[in-house]
Amino acid sequence: MTDMTNPTAGGPRRGRLKLLAVVLVCAAPVIASYFTYYVIRPEGRVNYADLIEPQIALGDLRLRQLDGEPIQLSHLRGKWIMATSGASTCDAACAERLYNIRQVRLTTGRERDRVERLWLLTDSGSPDSALLAQHEGLVVWRFEGGIPDPRLAAAPGYKPEDHVYIIDPLGNLMMRFPAQADPNRMKKDLNKLLRASRIG
Repeated sequence: MTDMTNPTAGGPRRGRLKLLAVVLVCAAPVIASYFTYYVIRPEGRVNYADLIEPQIALGDLRLRQLDGEPIQLSHLRGKWIMATSGASTCDAACAERLYNIRQVRLTTGRERDRVERLWLLTDSGSPDSALLAQHEGLVVWRFEGGIPDPRLAAAPGYKPEDHVYIIDPLGNLMMRFPAQADPNRMKKDLNKLLRASRIG
């Protein structure tokens, strides 16, 4: 029985309720965006990218900057990330993916600051400086030890470096575009996400 004469009685419970309320307020935009994108689907709406369900948390992804310093994916928290991977030599298919994610980001117009591009290197080499000059603002990190994380799974018959992935502002892997993806259709999926979400 609560002691009505004690002003501190029930304090811990009120504190927990306040904390829960704060958490719910912070989480509401995320929940709303996922509900809008995954549940409220008008007739005929089709996603081009493969949806990763359930989403895969990548917050502990082990990465290094080009200078060898450790870095965490959480450094980009709050941004929608278009990520691709591959060797530092960057063959024609790699160059096309980098070009596509650059152009897709640019087509989002005023929303482009909500989007980051991430190139994850699968070896210890250094990318060509002329290539990097073509992609100002591109974030280039490498997998720890040059070993790709298995959570970035490929579609059957393909390798992870054949794809572009979407990571949400909370660090969850949520989409995988097909190999040799059509940038126009990529743009449509990304724009849907940006419209549905007020986070990032």
